[in-house]
Amino acid sequence: MNVIAKTPAGVPGVARPTAPAHIIKSDAEAIEIAHRLAADFAKGAAERDRERIWPTAELDAFSQSGLWSINVPREFGGPDVSYATLAKVVEIIAEADSSIGQVSQNHLGVVAAIRTVSDKAQQALIFGEVLKGLRLGNAFSEFGSKRAVDFETRFTDHGDHVVVTGKKFYSSGALLAHKVPIVALDDQGRAWYAIADRDAPGLTVIDDWSSFGQRTTLSGTVILDNVKVDKAWLVPGYKGYETPTADGAIFQIIQVAVDTGIAQAAIKETVDFVRTKSRAWVDSGLERASDDPYTIQAVGSLTLRLHAAQALLEKAGHAVDRAIANPNAETVAEAQIVTAEAKILSTEIAIEATNKLFELAGTRSTLAEHALDRHWRNARTHTLHDPVRWKYSILGKYFLNGEKPPLHAWS
Repeated sequence: MNVIAKTPAGVPGVARPTAPAHIIKSDAEAIEIAHRLAADFAKGAAERDRERIWPTAELDAFSQSGLWSINVPREFGGPDVSYATLAKVVEIIAEADSSIGQVSQNHLGVVAAIRTVSDKAQQALIFGEVLKGLRLGNAFSEFGSKRAVDFETRFTDHGDHVVVTGKKFYSSGALLAHKVPIVALDDQGRAWYAIADRDAPGLTVIDDWSSFGQRTTLSGTVILDNVKVDKAWLVPGYKGYETPTADGAIFQIIQVAVDTGIAQAAIKETVDFVRTKSRAWVDSGLERASDDPYTIQAVGSLTLRLHAAQALLEKAGHAVDRAIANPNAETVAEAQIVTAEAKILSTEIAIEATNKLFELAGTRSTLAEHALDRHWRNARTHTLHDPVRWKYSILGKYFLNGEKPPLHAWS
């Protein structure tokens, strides 16, 4: 057994709230709660980014609100909202604080995967805990592998449990999770989610995330030194990609929603700043910066492109719904393709809107007191999750040659 020595000091886990989480009853209620939470989250977003303050209370409010169980199937007592609604919820939260929006992504993705690959007993166990307010983090990606799909983390079978050893990075949400799903390979090279207790012996979460953006996703290192996981919490994630399922599109659609949320926030900040603080250009002959025809044109263009991305995001959500209801090669490919289209537009508008903010608002907008740089930093960081240049390739191959996208979490 490869035991990792000299484990750095980790961060203790957080206690689960004592009261059970709310269970949402409808799509409309999910949207209403998201707006209410977003209004609170937005108030401290700039300070949390500047000081890198952990969003502990905010995540408790988020998961206790019921929004972390909205894709639990009705069969198990969940709301089972449309993925168009789920994406809108993430967008609303990400507009207020994109780090908090991103932290929910892997939790919601794993819940979706359990629906696809787990047997009824495992679904009943895990969904029951999710409905009570269980918050899942993630320990998926590895820092030194050649490709994102290459994993060195493995587990060994010990009868009623497995033992996991490895090292992870980009572990968004793991610091403040209640349980941590770990992607680990079995002796056949198949990838499973081994869902470990956050404070399990040998599981160390290190607060070493140093990116200039998405600073409070807390996406640092997870070290796994002979971590024991009960087989009831060992989920056969590989099954989600053996045949066509919506699992990959679901992981992707949530990424899209984070980016449209960032873009929405940046455009609103631009409009507010131009209306209230920017000065008209000296040669314009205008009294107000908001009357500048070039600025008017730019805001119109940005808004149009955002609305196009949002429309594709909604369309992708409904395509995911159809792929879940009737999973086959055609419905899954449709969900992947529309999601890829939305991913391209959301990436481009997030970067463009956060860049244009400063061009249109002017030099004053770069002052630290306004904290507007966080939008650009967040957009630039989050849109690196998977390259949109490959999304164009997926679209071209599909529409020109009928080649369906590959089945994995990045497609």
